[in-house]
Amino acid sequence: MTTNEIMIPKLLTNKVAIVTGASRGLGAQIAKQLAASGASVCVNYLNSKDAAENVVAEIIAEGGQAFAYQGDVTSLEQMQAMSAEVVNRFGKIDILVNNALPNYQFNPNAEFTSIETVKWSHFSQQIEGIVQGAVNTVQAVLPQMKSQQLGKIINISTNLVYNPVVTYYDYTTAKSALIGLTRNLASELGQFGIRVNLLAGGLLKTTDASSLTTEEVFDYIATTTPLRQATSVSDFANSVVLMASDLSLAITGQSIAVDGGLTMP
Repeated sequence: MTTNEIMIPKLLTNKVAIVTGASRGLGAQIAKQLAASGASVCVNYLNSKDAAENVVAEIIAEGGQAFAYQGDVTSLEQMQAMSAEVVNRFGKIDILVNNALPNYQFNPNAEFTSIETVKWSHFSQQIEGIVQGAVNTVQAVLPQMKSQQLGKIINISTNLVYNPVVTYYDYTTAKSALIGLTRNLASELGQFGIRVNLLAGGLLKTTDASSLTTEEVFDYIATTTPLRQATSVSDFANSVVLMASDLSLAITGQSIAVDGGLTMP
């Protein structure tokens, strides 16, 4: 389902958002649906320039506002420069979506799925990309959000932290750390009107990560999920829109699974 097929209310009119890792997959869909809901969007990417520019082109074609920005989330200086450019273009930063993920292959037979063969280098790569990346982006946008006395930070995680059906030690450990980061940020930053929450997705239908997943697997997930259906990328992105909007002003410090009830943390 594309954004053309989704009736999204303009919940984010006059809002400004940054989405990291937004050139492809879930990040691209989040960027497009934030824009469809009225936000001006910075589409952050690391290497996929053409893909990021395609996302921007789609947003503009639908009447939205967006621009692509190349920046490595593991570099605080680059994230500060990105934040400055967003403020220069749009005057503020209302929403930060921490979606960026280091290159990863979801292979259940890989060495990082066993404690006997996983290496610390696997952990450090994921922790630097996921946790350090989120810390850098938050530190970069914080001066602007504090000056506004308002902001929404949304960290993207996985329901594997609640139910590790495949033991991706490095990936799941790093994503689990986002829960602690989210709660600490919410506790400290609430006094400045900044809400911080985490959304944990399951196997989404369909992203680059799940592109090789068979229909049989999706059907199995559907049969074990209360809603009897696999969660789509659009459904997950709509949950981000909700958390980014003023409809969720009373929600902060929460870790919410967006997987049709498959996990109930």
